[in-house]
Amino acid sequence: MTNPYAAPAAPGSGDRVEWADHNGALMLFEVLGTKEGIATQHGTADAVAVNVAVLDGDHKGDQHRDVLVFPKVLCSQLRPSVGQKVLGRLGQGERKAGKSAPWMLLAPTEADVATAQKFEAYVAKQAAATEEPF
Repeated sequence: MTNPYAAPAAPGSGDRVEWADHNGALMLFEVLGTKEGIATQHGTADAVAVNVAVLDGDHKGDQHRDVLVFPKVLCSQLRPSVGQKVLGRLGQGERKAGKSAPWMLLAPTEADVATAQKFEAYVAKQAAATEEPF
């Protein structure tokens, strides 16, 4: 008998986000969980797994699945919200000597919250329209 199911993806095989491409963009993160001890080219690191949607800017409408977030400040902002959604505008903090400016989320405005709510309503409507039995 042949297996009709797809094989599971390799760990860490999710989408990749270039943070610099989204600087200043409103982003909605669905925080999936934390990952510890991931081997990277720079050694072992911890990360936060997310799904992320870009809600404005040059890449408006982009959605990335199963992204591993490594920037430390961004991780510290997302880590407490496992199982929740986090909305913020991607920006950078103060640069320290010999280091790059850290990626971080800036608090959303009321207009940003309204944009996110419209996006989620649209996604829910699309899902309901295309919902098929499992």
